[in-house]
Parts: sequence; structure tokens; C-alpha cells
Amino acid sequence: MPAIVLVGAQWGDEGKGKATDLMGSDVDYVVKFNGGNNAGHTIVIEKDGKREKYALHLLPSGILTPTCTPIIGNGVVVDLAVLFEELDGLEARGVDTSRLLVSANAHIIAPYNRVLDKVTERFLGSRKIGTTGRGIGPTYADKMARNGIRVQDLFDEKILRQKVEAALAYKNQILAKIYNRRAVEVDEVMDELLGYAERLRPMVADTSLVLEQALNEGKTVLLEAGQATLLDVDHGTYPFVTSSNATAGGACTGSGIPPTRVSTVIAILKAYSTRVGEGPFPTELNDANGEFLRKTGAEFGTTTGRPRRCGWVDTVVGRYATRINGVTDFVVTKLDVLTGLDTIPICVAYDVDGVRHDEMPVNQTDFHHAKPIYEDLPGWWEDISTCRTFEELPANAQAYVLRLEELIGARVSAIGVGPGRDEIISRHSLLGA
Repeated sequence: MPAIVLVGAQWGDEGKGKATDLMGSDVDYVVKFNGGNNAGHTIVIEKDGKREKYALHLLPSGILTPTCTPIIGNGVVVDLAVLFEELDGLEARGVDTSRLLVSANAHIIAPYNRVLDKVTERFLGSRKIGTTGRGIGPTYADKMARNGIRVQDLFDEKILRQKVEAALAYKNQILAKIYNRRAVEVDEVMDELLGYAERLRPMVADTSLVLEQALNEGKTVLLEAGQATLLDVDHGTYPFVTSSNATAGGACTGSGIPPTRVSTVIAILKAYSTRVGEGPFPTELNDANGEFLRKTGAEFGTTTGRPRRCGWVDTVVGRYATRINGVTDFVVTKLDVLTGLDTIPICVAYDVDGVRHDEMPVNQTDFHHAKPIYEDLPGWWEDISTCRTFEELPANAQAYVLRLEELIGARVSAIGVGPGRDEIISRHSLLGA
């Protein structure tokens, strides 16, 4: 069975966890291939007649499916304290986490990287990027500078100490001489990291080999992105991006699966747009409509709790996501949030200094100055949360979805009409059929 890639089509928070959960028992492996605990998935599950909400940050959403093997791939940066805090929290709620595998090549977020992330962002002031301050960027910087710490290093104390000493010889100069912060002690870092080694050891594997064998056995592998297309370090709204590749190409490098094994790319598109942090956002609404979307959609960050910036759906972004990722199927989430609006605008193009752009502007300056060109569609007032087929949706809701499908250039295969795992309309199989 070929691999399936799942990405966000906007700026994150589109509902990727819900899409993973939708495929449920049909998926044998779920691999997180990029990012760290700077993003999160919120999944709502019916259990014993009650709705239970799970907020996952570092763990793949497949951790909640008993028949699935969740994997943290080599492209992820791992905060070990967060990893075990999440595992303990799930186990306390009766979730079996024993199936988790962690790539030996994944990089570890060291304590000094968290410190540097926070003080650097404060130092930038009005020029800040809007990071979560969790050490993600500095850890990826260490990785690319070839002085990072990998999971496998925890099991060779001599190598680990050499790497920590080398890193701190440089980083302590920055902390003390630029930011006027105290130096970080080598032994302090060693004690923290080695304290996790024995508990982590049984989880560590050559996950690329595990996945190759799974695919050869006909298993279904889902490669799950953290963050989203417009936050990709190469293809996003740079520099207001994350520090990893959150697009479909990153699925291969972040998991060790070759591109020839990928057959399906699923992108998640929220029925409106949201963004957390700094950076351009053409359809942002700083008015009553924006507040309506924020309140009705409960738009507050899973990881940070920060209120999300809200705006109308942007199909220029949608088309860009289709092109960059090679999207075969879209899942449109939170369609129910738009219920009760008389008119729903869709951004179909941009006006940049009097020039129409139907595609993303090639340079960042133009994108910063882009003004949305809207097409207004009639809204609906009917409750759609109980709809389970496309035909059950009100005519205006159907028209909205079909227009989105036309504008973004790929089929809409599923539609979310509520927060629960069963509140979804399936139009086509998401497994490549």
C-alpha cells in the first residue's frame, strides 16, 4: 500500500488531527515528520456516551487509535520533557502509548535552545517572528550547523558530553555577552538529558527501516505534518514561518520514505482562515465578523492558548497549497462555523497596487500589500451538524463547497460539520481509491 501525506493548506490549525482520526483503523502507521511541540492537534472522541477532548502537541494523532503504530520521525525536534508529560497524561486517561516509536535520528531540544529562543524573541522587539519560545528554531539551526544533539546520542554519554560542551562554548558567549544572561552549565544539561535516556530507550528505532518494511507488507502509512503550507520554511510567508518543511516534500525527508512510495496527498482547508503569530494575512478581519469566527470556531491555539487571527477563506492560498504539495484530496473543516451568516465572501484573487494577482505574488513585499478580491456567496441558517451526506447540506452550503473545489483545483473529499469524529461528510475515499 502506498504512503499517504497529510498537510495543512493554510497557516495551521486546520484540523489535521480530525482527518487522521477519520481514517482511524484504516491506517496502520501515523508518522509525524516535522516540527515539534510548537503546534498541536485537538481531537474530540466519543467515549462512553461522552465527548472527550485530547490536545496533542508532540505526539502523532495516531497515538489515540489502538490499532495504529505512532512514529516520531527523524525530521521532528523532540522536547523530552514534553514527550513524557504527554505520554503520562494519556496513560492517566487510559490510553495505551506502548506502541510509540521514535527515530534514533530525531534531534533533541536542549535546555539552552529554549532559553535562546525566548531571549532572542524578546530582543527582536517589534521585529519578532512570533515563535512559541519552545526552542524549535534554535534546535533546527543546530541541526543545519551540524552541532545538534540526536536521540541516539543519549545512549553514548561520552559523545553527548562532547556535543553539549561544544555547543555551550559558543552559546554561553551569546547568552552572557549579548543577552546578559547567566551561562548554562554542562552538567545541568547532561543531568536533564540523561535522566530521560532509559525510559526513552525501548521506543527508539530505525524508523525509516520500520516504515519500508511496513509498506512492503501492504500496510497503510500516513505521514502527518505539523504546522502548514504557508508556514513552511521554504514555501511559506518567510520569515514568518516555522523552521521546518511542513509541505509534502518534507514528508519524505522527515520520515525516510522515498517519494515514489507516496500516492495520495491530503490537504486540510478550514472553511475560513486563521493565523497565529506575526506575518501577512490578506483576508484578516479586525471587525465583528472576525470576532464571530473566533468565538464560534473557538479559535484559540492548542499549544499556546493565544487567540487566532481570523478571516475569510483565501482560495489563492488554496491553489498555492494544491500546487506546492501536489494535493489529490482536500478535507474542508469547520463548515458549521459559517452557519448563520447572510453572506460569505470568498477571496478569489488579490489586488496589489492596482494589479490583479490570481496566484500568490512571487515576492513577499507584494504579498504584504495584497488586498483581497472577494466573491460573495449566499449563506445558510440551517443546522448542518447532523448532515452525513453532501445532499443533506443546505443548497447554499453545497454551493459554497463546490465553489471552493472549483477555485482550489482539487476535489473536496470530506467536509467537517462539527467537532466530533463522527460529524463529518465523506464524499470520496481518503485512502487513494
